[in-house]
Amino acid sequence: MAAITAALVGELRAKTDAPMMECKKALTEADGDLVKAEEILRVKLGSKASKASSRITAEGVVATYIAGGVGALVEINCETDFVTKNDEFIALANEVAKLVAEKNPADLAALAALPLDGKTVEEKRTELVGRIGENMSIRRFMRFETTAKLVSYLHGTRIGVMVEFDGADEQIGKDVAMHIAAMKPVALSSDQVPADLIEKERSVATLKAAESGKPADIVAKMVDGSVQKFLKEVSLFNQSFVKNDKQSVEQMLKAANTAVKSFSMFVVGEGIEKKQDDFAAEVAAQVAAAKQAQ
Repeated sequence: MAAITAALVGELRAKTDAPMMECKKALTEADGDLVKAEEILRVKLGSKASKASSRITAEGVVATYIAGGVGALVEINCETDFVTKNDEFIALANEVAKLVAEKNPADLAALAALPLDGKTVEEKRTELVGRIGENMSIRRFMRFETTAKLVSYLHGTRIGVMVEFDGADEQIGKDVAMHIAAMKPVALSSDQVPADLIEKERSVATLKAAESGKPADIVAKMVDGSVQKFLKEVSLFNQSFVKNDKQSVEQMLKAANTAVKSFSMFVVGEGIEKKQDDFAAEVAAQVAAAKQAQ
């Protein structure tokens, strides 16, 4: 049986906003498996257990660059929010985004080796780390090259979106980019939603429906209904348009004679767990060490 520590309970609570005791029960049932415990809470508590799951803990910025039909999104991470406001850090992010668009590096290693102001990108990063005194890393990038149009939207520096579209009105593209930042779809249409996400949702829906005690055929319909609802919620074209919830995004685009071909969205720190310092435990450890030294 895995030890259910206060730190583990706190981590699950931060991810789910579920009551502390419910978190402890879920972790006990999941034998300390954080991912499994989160799914257990979703089954037991529904949306309450997932409302905080999108909270981002790692720091950094997203930068964008567009020139004609070429564009790039870049995420650079750092340790604290303080550094995200540093002019040199922001400048590096913008320079790297431009490099990605212009030089089309194959991967992060190739990007790190590109020349920038007489040095390599890696050398520039290392120098900045030395000056600021905080670690930082180029986490990911996405490059677009198209004969269509590109538009980007930054929500502060933490969310960046790029949209590839065909249409006469550039404002429509910008509106779609803002919508994506707000509603965070994972695909253009329901048939493009990744299979692993659908399977995870089906698994949770099956467990929830099974608890209803209804006949198997009714349970199957409940599960299918839940999955269809999920697909509608996470596919761009099916979402209600944020500027007019009487229309779906697909309906809005059709009325504007505009076609969205692709999009990409970066959210700073997405999927990264930030280290949480347990100051009480640290102090206790220091006291214990001091006593042993006496």
